[in-house]
Amino acid sequence: MAIRWGSYKVKGIHDELIRATGRSRPAARELCQYLSALRDEEIAEYKAAAELAIRVMGITFRVYTEAEGSIDRAWPFDIIPRIIAHDEWRRIEAGLRQRVRALNLFIDDVYHGQRALKDRIVPAELIADSKNFRPQCVGIDPPRGVWAHICGSDLVRDSDGTVYVLEDNLRVPSGVSYMLENRAVMKRVFPELFQSHSIQPVDDYPSQLYDMLASLSPRPGPRPEVVVLTPGVFNSAYFEHSYLAQQMGAELVEGGDLVVGDDDCVYMRTVAGPARVDVIYRRIDDLFLDPEVFQSDSLLGVPGLMRAWKGGKVALANAPGAGVADDKVIYSYVPDLIRYYLAEEPLLPNVPTYRCVNRAERDHVIANLEHLVVKPANESGGYGMLIGPQSTAEERERFARLIRRDPRNYIAQPHLTLSTTPTLVGNRVEPRHVDLRPFILSGEQTYVTTGGLTRVALRKGSSVVNSSQGGGSKDTWIVDAEA
Repeated sequence: MAIRWGSYKVKGIHDELIRATGRSRPAARELCQYLSALRDEEIAEYKAAAELAIRVMGITFRVYTEAEGSIDRAWPFDIIPRIIAHDEWRRIEAGLRQRVRALNLFIDDVYHGQRALKDRIVPAELIADSKNFRPQCVGIDPPRGVWAHICGSDLVRDSDGTVYVLEDNLRVPSGVSYMLENRAVMKRVFPELFQSHSIQPVDDYPSQLYDMLASLSPRPGPRPEVVVLTPGVFNSAYFEHSYLAQQMGAELVEGGDLVVGDDDCVYMRTVAGPARVDVIYRRIDDLFLDPEVFQSDSLLGVPGLMRAWKGGKVALANAPGAGVADDKVIYSYVPDLIRYYLAEEPLLPNVPTYRCVNRAERDHVIANLEHLVVKPANESGGYGMLIGPQSTAEERERFARLIRRDPRNYIAQPHLTLSTTPTLVGNRVEPRHVDLRPFILSGEQTYVTTGGLTRVALRKGSSVVNSSQGGGSKDTWIVDAEA
């Protein structure tokens, strides 16, 4: 028995591939026809081939548990891609470019004149209380005025098809390596589909990333020294750090591999002697970057690194302090910031958001916890959240206490019915909820990945897509249906 789309039910929800009528969306028509022509044995063979490719390619992710510590697991991957029509993607891409432009203007403003705070576009007390505002960055002018060079904005689609921005990741956003590896796996398993479909490529990301980083170099030259600074092999994103360094032809270094000289330049220890470093793609949080300035007992960073950065001797991406706009409370003001700095209407809407720091909104949130999703301002990976419709009375009481104790730290949003996409379960397809993380590079030019990392909630009915909490992934195809 092959896949029967007639038995795939879409009701009261937006599915990325199949309409409520049971017919495929235009951009997915050829793929659905192809899949429905496969026999069960062929589907099982393709699935096994993908799992083998993931093992052979060494694609892993790391999770931490109290009982077992850190564990490397094979990357969970579904072989049915998620498809977005090219015309729609162009509109999304324009919205992402607009959003990141405004965010960089805001961060630069926060560390200089604070015009938006004085004009009360964003309350000044939110910055004063921010865990990611770095007073050490006030007055610094990073190259081109860009602070968030790499941004990963999470997008979701509601039941009516509207695409919303769920959050912006501006500190050390991760996941792009899995976007690239997903495509590599699909090309190995389904080479014929890439010959017959008009699928936009994603393979140029490493070269775009290198070019962006190189454009930040304080020294003119044809090939500046770019390194990727990792906390080390025990970090959950170490696979990505090593993968991106390898793809860019850059050195992967740890803090102990670098030293700041008497001339305030950064040098890498090599067998041939010290080699000057021009640009550091750092995958270490601000507080661990430089023990002379931040956490004094950190062994991950480089003493004197902030001094080198402030003196313009080395470029850091993302710039320290960029996380001030990563805060989920600040996120709620991004549409206002777009209007303020760019005099434009936002092309992509935010999910409606309640700010618990405001008394009336806080009271509403506490009275309606069973209907809302509550998030702490600075957590990631799906940790520290309350999903109201799936919560117990005890959990809601605990969150009410947390919100009252520290209202600045919480926002709440309605529980959206995330879009679904067909996902292989055994030898049949079932709908599973998805989100999307595109990546935006900002330097001399702005670059947006064609698509991004689609994360899928593999558990039936779940909307938690994080891999650390049971989520998986799919390849994302931007398809020109007219080609």
